[in-house]
Amino acid sequence: MINVLIIEDDPMVAKFNQIYVEKVTGFTTTGVVHDISAGWEFLNNHHVNLVLLDIYIANRNGLDLLSKIRNASLNVDVIVITAANDHESIQRALRYGAFDYLIKPYDFDRFKDALLKYQQKFERMVDGRHVQQEDLDVFLLNKYHTESSAINLPKGLTAPTMARIVRQISEWESNLFTIAEISDQTGISRVSISKYLKFLTGQDILKVEIRYQETGRPLHQYQLKPDKIQLIQTLMVEEEK
Repeated sequence: MINVLIIEDDPMVAKFNQIYVEKVTGFTTTGVVHDISAGWEFLNNHHVNLVLLDIYIANRNGLDLLSKIRNASLNVDVIVITAANDHESIQRALRYGAFDYLIKPYDFDRFKDALLKYQQKFERMVDGRHVQQEDLDVFLLNKYHTESSAINLPKGLTAPTMARIVRQISEWESNLFTIAEISDQTGISRVSISKYLKFLTGQDILKVEIRYQETGRPLHQYQLKPDKIQLIQTLMVEEEK
């Protein structure tokens, strides 16, 4: 059984996380705490395998706890579950070894997927067992590589053009941009770019907002989803091969 500690200062969110945990076979909630200090104390006095960690907790940053866990070499893994969707928080969490990063609001399927992937790792790293390469590959190979490999370009879209577009999007990171702005930077026609952005939006890599100008004409503004930053960088590399 995988013991889970929930560190979340919103009681309602904490309750839903606990309900979600209990719905996944092989997991049990061993504790629920609502602040960083209580979380640290719990970790030092109880057997915990996995922490579900919020970032914004009572004017403190949950990533400071994640850093403390790593510095103390505690044998515990962390999945970050937070409303923090900025590039800095995501990168920091990944550098500190977060197993996964869920941005609120999320659905149960995404939550369950994170737990099941962690369960695969947990079961393959049982103490006293010799680990084979195929065991490691399940969770060490970049999951974004797997996702990007599954993305097949439809007829009419080419790999070189996709590479140029996603390279530009990657440079803008989470900033809003328009078809015209990409066209200006890449020299690709707006008609062509529109097709590629429609595809990336359909793949849940971009989100689009429609703002009406003073003339009444709609302006489509696109934005790379924060949790897709690494994916689009990998997609860029994949497409350039």
